[in-house]
Amino acid sequence: MRKYWYHIVEPSNKNDLSHYFDVSIMVLIVLSVFDIILESEQHLNDKYGLYFESFEYLSVSIFTAEYLLRVWTSVENVRFKKSFSGRIRFMFTPMAIVDLVAILPFYLPFVGIDLRFLRMFRLFRVIRILKLARYSKAFDLIKKVFKEKKEDLLVTLGFIMIVLVIVSSLMYYLEKDVQPEHFSSISKSLWWGIVTLTTVGYGDVYPITPLGKIIGGMISLLGIGLVALPSGILASGYTEQIMKRKIQGESENED
Repeated sequence: MRKYWYHIVEPSNKNDLSHYFDVSIMVLIVLSVFDIILESEQHLNDKYGLYFESFEYLSVSIFTAEYLLRVWTSVENVRFKKSFSGRIRFMFTPMAIVDLVAILPFYLPFVGIDLRFLRMFRLFRVIRILKLARYSKAFDLIKKVFKEKKEDLLVTLGFIMIVLVIVSSLMYYLEKDVQPEHFSSISKSLWWGIVTLTTVGYGDVYPITPLGKIIGGMISLLGIGLVALPSGILASGYTEQIMKRKIQGESENED
């Protein structure tokens, strides 16, 4: 019986019960996230609050049953074959933690947690959308892209951080005397550096000295290229993975 349920709850590409289970869970995840979003609209909550609450009870019940099934059947996996310690190790895997955090806020009121704190913690219900990673090949592809390009991304992010500190320090020395309220320290200047390098430019903090404006303009232009670097790395990595998958699929078809 345990082995039977294990093959149902584990993702499958076959057109069988496991496949329908995967699709049903994905649909429920998307609907539950929409339920959270719509519930936050006060005029909708006033009118359809009972329906939102009923669907919340239904979805959490299914997610709870799914989580318990996964914990119970996890020992069928060779990685977690020991009855007790195997299940404990499974419960600390990333996706199992996501599953638990997705349902935990629903049960907290029953253990006397302060409701004011619960309002903040309810935001973790949105983590349900991450459960889609278990069932989607696209998420798996993105995971491989980050894994293969992690060194390039770390070098790029490190370079961006270095530039951010340098330009914020430079602007501090140029603007501190004329704008002490905005550039009173390097740490406060970092806000200007972040919004400038990311090309957001809120306009709440900006240089007013002639040299500061020149340096600020140069940094704004530099920010366009810096922000594009991680995007370019991820885009090229994604293309490479698609090509690899295509070549692998062609090889399998030939065999």
